[in-house]
Amino acid sequence: MATHHRHHSSTFISRLIIFLTLLPLSLALFAFFLQWRGGDDKTVSLWGRVEMQGTMRPRRDDEGVDVLGRKGNVNGTATSFPYYREWAFVFNGSDKGIKICITTSTSAGLKQILPWIFYHKVIGIADFFLFVEGKAASRDVSKVLEHIPGVKVIYRTKELEEQQAKSRIWNETWLSSFFYKPCNYELFVKQSLNMEMGIVMARDAGMDWIFHLDTDELVHPAGTREYSVRELLTDIPGNVDMVVFPNYESSVEQDDIREPFSEVSMFKKNYDHLPRDTYFGNYKEATRSNPNYFLTYGNGKSAARIQDHLRPNGAHRWHNYMKMPNEIKLDEAAVLHYTYSKYSDLTSRRDRCGCKPTKDDVKRCFMLEFDRAAFIIASTVTEDEMLRWYQEHVVWMDKKLKLKLLRKGILTRIYTPMVIIQGLRESGVFTSLIASAQGGATSSSVKTGIWSSQVDHPRSYMTKTGSQKTRANARKIMEIKEPGTHPAAVPPLSPPGP
Repeated sequence: MATHHRHHSSTFISRLIIFLTLLPLSLALFAFFLQWRGGDDKTVSLWGRVEMQGTMRPRRDDEGVDVLGRKGNVNGTATSFPYYREWAFVFNGSDKGIKICITTSTSAGLKQILPWIFYHKVIGIADFFLFVEGKAASRDVSKVLEHIPGVKVIYRTKELEEQQAKSRIWNETWLSSFFYKPCNYELFVKQSLNMEMGIVMARDAGMDWIFHLDTDELVHPAGTREYSVRELLTDIPGNVDMVVFPNYESSVEQDDIREPFSEVSMFKKNYDHLPRDTYFGNYKEATRSNPNYFLTYGNGKSAARIQDHLRPNGAHRWHNYMKMPNEIKLDEAAVLHYTYSKYSDLTSRRDRCGCKPTKDDVKRCFMLEFDRAAFIIASTVTEDEMLRWYQEHVVWMDKKLKLKLLRKGILTRIYTPMVIIQGLRESGVFTSLIASAQGGATSSSVKTGIWSSQVDHPRSYMTKTGSQKTRANARKIMEIKEPGTHPAAVPPLSPPGP
């Protein structure tokens, strides 16, 4: 009997050992089968989906992967989400699908620009035309920016200003009401001239779509399966020329924000994304004694399809010299505007403008009422008074009101950009890039050692001669005759009031 019992126990242990041996092999084969079935779809390999307050939040699982993709594919191919699969990048356009670029005018530092660039690379935008001045044009900053494939840095040199002085825009009426005025008006004209050059560069680079964004704005492609701008624009009908992204405005909950992209999760929704009754029924409480529903603009930003005769129509819209563009406005996707999200924004905006802090003079300098009020406060009161004003007008400190407007849908939580940028920061992308640039790595060493594509020299657009193709595109876009009149440029506009 005892012998039989020992034999039975031995048989059971043997079977258990066999089972434990076969189990991981079976799981490995099953995983291989799933991966094989997926083909080239790499979008499920590193990021999972986590629903949080109605927003898809990516989850990273890339332990053991080199932070800049050194183990990645070096042939330039990747999916629409460039950081899937060992943080592989899409820079040279060799992958299939539409090509999207952003043009911007900035004087910000690396702390703001790097997260802005790499976040947009994550969601499918590979090329950037950066018109830089101020801190962004300093050697320490521009040297790093020039190391990023897909980024072209254009400096505000005397040659650039002479080239833009010859633009046909100066002889047209649609932007003329903004000419020869200081501060925000001057910036608005400068942005429009840079956008005009950005169109030429985008055509030359074979782009399909172009955005104009500031470096305090992030595209939020809500409603897409992969949180992808490529997916969003790929589904746009071919007869659509321009896509309007309503803007959401950051709603900060403390007065000591240092990195808005990583610390701000609450936003005020745009009028276009709210029921009319909800918007007007809560307008007074949502405005909180400020001049308008939003602190700054409320008319969104837009992406334009690259085509003949395309031109800017101010910083917020695009137009066409030969036709009225067919535009649509998106129901879910938005541009997240991180405005006045840092207390220091009050003084930095003040220091960029030399206007007198009077009600009459600020009208020459600023288009929006809140900007005017903020400039006067930052120029005339003490530090303590300025902080108290910022807390009353910008920071959402009333928890009951905040909870009410969250329940009404006026305010919303959006975590996705925060999680993506925090993941990028923790992976070491930013620090590795800065270290590489400071080490004096060349474009070729960057190509072979870190990235996976060739970097065109950003100054190539500043040469006096340039390529025949660039000059031909410039002539086609900038020198055709204007048939009749065109609508005036679209300035930053406040949302509708009651």
